[in-house]
Amino acid sequence: MRGAIGCIEAELKVQLFERAPKRIALSLAGRVFLDEARHILASAAEAVEKVRRFERGEQGLLSVGFTSSASMHPIAPRILEAFRRAYPLARIDVEERETYELILGLQKRKLDAAFMRFAPRDLTELTSTALLDEDMVLAVPHGHALAGEPAQPVTLEMLAGEGFVLYRRPDGFGIFDWMTAALARHGFAPRIAQETHRLMAAVNIVAAGAGISFIPASMQTPQCEAVVYRPLVPGLLPSSLLYLVPTNQDQTPARNIVDMAKTLCRADREVVA
Repeated sequence: MRGAIGCIEAELKVQLFERAPKRIALSLAGRVFLDEARHILASAAEAVEKVRRFERGEQGLLSVGFTSSASMHPIAPRILEAFRRAYPLARIDVEERETYELILGLQKRKLDAAFMRFAPRDLTELTSTALLDEDMVLAVPHGHALAGEPAQPVTLEMLAGEGFVLYRRPDGFGIFDWMTAALARHGFAPRIAQETHRLMAAVNIVAAGAGISFIPASMQTPQCEAVVYRPLVPGLLPSSLLYLVPTNQDQTPARNIVDMAKTLCRADREVVA
C-alpha cells in the first residue's frame, strides 16, 4: 500500500527522497518542497493569529470621530494614547465633524466611536458612555467690562443686558437648549447676539468682540490673548459631560476603546475623590 510520501511524489510527479538500501535523504526537489511547505505552514499560522487579533480588536482600523470641543478635553487624547499603547498593531483614524455628522457616521458604521458633548438619547441603536464632567466658564473679549478680576466668579446679576454668542445644533437638542433651560430656572433669559453651529466658532466670535459666551472649561486655551475666561458662581450652570458613543459595544474594537475609556475615567474620579 502506497504511503503518504509516495502519494505526494505521485501527485507531484517528482522524487522527494533519494533512497538506498541503508540510506534515505531528501532530493534537491525534496528540499525545495520542504522549504515551501514550512513557509505555507508559517503563513497559515500567521493568518490564523492575525484573524484572532482582528476579532479581539488588537489589529485593524479604529475610526474615531470628535466634535471640535470634545477634541480639546484632555481625557480624549489620553484614551487614544492608552489604546495605542495597549494595541500597537491597530491603526487609529481620527476625524473632526459636527455632532449630526458623527451620528450619521456611527449609524452607517463608518465610525467605530465618537466623542461628543451630548448623548443621542433619541436614537435607540446608539448607546452612550458618560466619561467625565467639567465646569462651564464665561468667555469675554479682552477689554470688556467683565474681563477684569478674571479669578472672581461671575454672578447672574453681572450678566444682565449682555449679548450672548450661543451654540445651537442644527439637528436638535444641544448645549443651546441645555444652557437656556438651566438659566431659565434662575429666571434669566440671555439676549442672543449671535448663534453658531460650533463651540470653537463661538470662541472666535467672542474674540472679535461680538458678545460673550459660556464654554466648557477645557476650551479656555484658544484665543487666550483676545479672550478672558472667568469662572461662574457654583450652581449657575450644571457641569458639562463628555460622552463616548460607540457603534456597538458588543463588537471590537469599539468595545475595547469603551473599556479603555471607563478604566481611565474611573482612575481619574478616584484621584479626585
